[in-house]
Order: sequence, then structure tokens, then C-alpha cells
Amino acid sequence: MQAVWMILSSFLIASMGVCVKFASAHFTSAELVFYRGVVSIVFMALYARVHGTSLRTAYPAMHAWRSVIGVVSLSAWFYAIAHLPLATAMTLNYMSGVWIAAFLVGGALMLGKSGNKGPRQGPLVLAILASFAGVVMLLRPAIDQNQSFAGLVGLLSGLGAAFAYMQVMAISRMGEPEIRTVFYFAVGTAIAGALGMALTGTSAWNWQQALWLPPIGILASLGQLAMTRAYSMSQHHGGTLMVANLQYSGIVFAALYSLILFGDNIPLTGWAGMALIIVSAVAATVLRARAAPDAPAEEH
Repeated sequence: MQAVWMILSSFLIASMGVCVKFASAHFTSAELVFYRGVVSIVFMALYARVHGTSLRTAYPAMHAWRSVIGVVSLSAWFYAIAHLPLATAMTLNYMSGVWIAAFLVGGALMLGKSGNKGPRQGPLVLAILASFAGVVMLLRPAIDQNQSFAGLVGLLSGLGAAFAYMQVMAISRMGEPEIRTVFYFAVGTAIAGALGMALTGTSAWNWQQALWLPPIGILASLGQLAMTRAYSMSQHHGGTLMVANLQYSGIVFAALYSLILFGDNIPLTGWAGMALIIVSAVAATVLRARAAPDAPAEEH
């Protein structure tokens, strides 16, 4: 059942990307971030009330820092979705797992750690290098179509997501419930979006286009909650590893959306790069888990 929850989460997040893609034709990234935050605040507040979870936190600074990092990543991702094929933007955002693996390898090398984990560094480095080779293949069509800046922004979204997930892991170690973490991130996105709108202005209101706004926040919240349910049902290390790898099914859903709804023209090189990123990211997840089997799982 946990596999079903993880696949459902990936589907919901990919579906949110569809709403962002349609809404971005009329609204700016700052507006999308704002409305995503506002809707999620209302949704998570009601959800917390139903489940009897208090929203009072003893770690406001940690939530604030997680929100700052997360907002940067989210804004970059929304921008990439608006200017790149949905499958490309989704894949670049899911590079977060590879970035985390790169941080772990870099940290181990800087500290000169060896011992039992030393032999595993070689395969992990190869997986990371293969993933970045996939990025080059994936972004080549974007560069040819004068979308190189959007591609770099999409890559930044994955890097920012990696930092955000590590902060989420730190917060979870403090015993903070997931509902509270999601709620305060929504608060951060609403504030950041409002500041962005104050600087860049707002778009003319269009009720037809505005219908895409509520699903962005609702699908994002449901996707995070479904992912949490999937991880919470893991009774052993193998189950957690399976769930972590099933998150990449979101790229498959995004690819189907790209073809069916948007008719995105992604050449064979781009599809090959996407496949290479998925395979190497799964390999990096497995190798990381073997090196640190008790580490908390990531979340999207």
C-alpha cells in the first residue's frame, strides 16, 4: 500500500506542475508562489484542526530558514515550468537527490573520511557523474532553442530543493510533525510571493485563468501528505528505499503530460538524458542508503 501512496504523491505533484504551466501563461512566478502559499495555509490549517495537531512551534528560526531555501527552489521551479517542457522542468527539480549525494561525497572527501564507507564512494561518484551527463543531454535541446537560462534556473531549483530537504530532515529530528512543517512552509511562500508581487506588480485579474490557482496549493499539500503517509508505512529499510525510488515516477507522469497536453517536442537526446538521470538518481539513492541506512528519507 505504501507504494500506492508514493505513486499517488508523484502523480499529484506532476498534476500541480500542469496547473502551474497553464496558470503561468497569465500570472507571474511571484503570483503563483503567493497563491500556492495562501491556498496551502488554509488547507493545512483545516487539516491540522481535523487531526488535532497544534500549529504552535518551538523552532521558528528553523522553519524560517527552511522557508527561505524552499521559496527560492519553488520560485525557480515555477519559472522553469513556465519556460521549459514540463518533463524537463520536473526532471531538473528531481535532481535534488543527486545533489544531496554530491554533498555527502564532497563532505566525506573534505573531511578525509575512509573506513567502511570508503569503497562505496567510487560507485556513488560514478552515479553522480552519470546524472550530470544526463543533464547535459537534457539541456542541449533547451540551449538550441534559446532556453539556456530557464534550464539553469531549473537546475537551481533542484539544488535549492536539496538544501530544503536537508533542513526538513533536521526539523524532523527535533520531533516536529510534518503537518506543522508543511504549514509554515506555506506561510513562507505566501509572504515571499507577496513581497515579489509588491516589487513586480500584479497581472490583470482573469477569472478563467484564476481557476488554475486553487488546485496548485491543494495538489501540493495533498502530494506532500501522501508522501508522508508512504514513508510512515515503511516498516523496514527496504520499504523506505522502495518508496524513495518510486518518487521518480513523477517524471514519467510529467513526460506523459508533456506529450498529451502540451505536445512538447523533446528530441531523442533529451529523452535519453532524462532516462540517464532517473537511473543514476535511483543508483545514488540506493548507494546513499547503504552507506547510511538510518538516515531520514527525503520528501518532495
